[in-house]
Amino acid sequence: MTQIDVVVIGAGQAGLSSAYFLKRAGLDFVVLDRSPAPGGAWQFRWPSLTLGATHRVHDLPGLPLGDPDPGRPSAEVVSEYFARYERTFDLPVLRPVEARSVEEGAEGRLLVRTSAGDWSARALVNATGTWERPFWPRYPGQETFAGRQLHTADYVSAEEFAGRHVVVVGGGASGVQLLMEIARVTTTTWVTRRPPVFREGPFDEEAGRAAVARVDARVRAGLPPGSVVGATGYPLTPQVRAAMAAGTLNRLPMFDRIVPEGVVWDDTGDLVRADVILWATGFRPVVNHLAPLRLREPGGGIRVEDTVAVLDPRVHLVGYGPSASTIGANRAGRTAVRHIRRLLEAVSEAA
Repeated sequence: MTQIDVVVIGAGQAGLSSAYFLKRAGLDFVVLDRSPAPGGAWQFRWPSLTLGATHRVHDLPGLPLGDPDPGRPSAEVVSEYFARYERTFDLPVLRPVEARSVEEGAEGRLLVRTSAGDWSARALVNATGTWERPFWPRYPGQETFAGRQLHTADYVSAEEFAGRHVVVVGGGASGVQLLMEIARVTTTTWVTRRPPVFREGPFDEEAGRAAVARVDARVRAGLPPGSVVGATGYPLTPQVRAAMAAGTLNRLPMFDRIVPEGVVWDDTGDLVRADVILWATGFRPVVNHLAPLRLREPGGGIRVEDTVAVLDPRVHLVGYGPSASTIGANRAGRTAVRHIRRLLEAVSEAA
């Protein structure tokens, strides 16, 4: 077993930001990354998702992204940037390493059990994001569907659906983006649980603060974090307006059940025949490895205040809830390290 000050789990934006500030603080730490290469979740994005089509990727602290071609796949650009970042600051990233559980250890330490051995840490930064935990809703008859079902995480390109009718489920950013992309090559039906909200005008700092405040209120109350688009609305870009004019974004309420040939609404008896159901239904935080610490609240989430898990101040969640954005992760990384320094200083004084 290796003893260390801090273990960081995850090497996406949140993990790398935290690692940068840990190194500046002179703490002994390691970053454990489950992915096969640098890039965090970005390395798994579909090839047609270009850098220009994504939400802005903010610079990591200390090293600007630069001005890459917005027409390049975001997976390539961000993976190259993250790899350069790790090299520039000589960050101690180990991969591929799976964090299997975090438990109470000896002498007030945390025991981090991994696929590459165990670590005994005085503090933990959990920066695991959500990509590895796609959410699949359950509907009656789902297992009887004769066509193909896939999640956003499995999407590669629209061309694979040419000539097949696709039902896209979900009103978040990925649902809208993929719906518009697929509609260029085949017929589609769009269904969501709630009417989608489209936002007029720019998303300014005031709107951003209000959105972050809403998500922050949820995690402070111990509730699962809400979606970003649910808090902000989807911007009315020229592409969205064109899709509206073409009828692509004519949304239907959620169906009640699935049958072999498609989806059915019980109140009307309507059937939409489908060859594919694409579940653009989002992701959930990857926190199951923290279960032994019993951090979940009755509301289903982990109560977090200023990155600190309220039930265990040794644990910091970065990139969770209000910090689940590239700029939010940067700020949270700095905040987490500030708290960790205070925690370790207090422990040393007590000893």
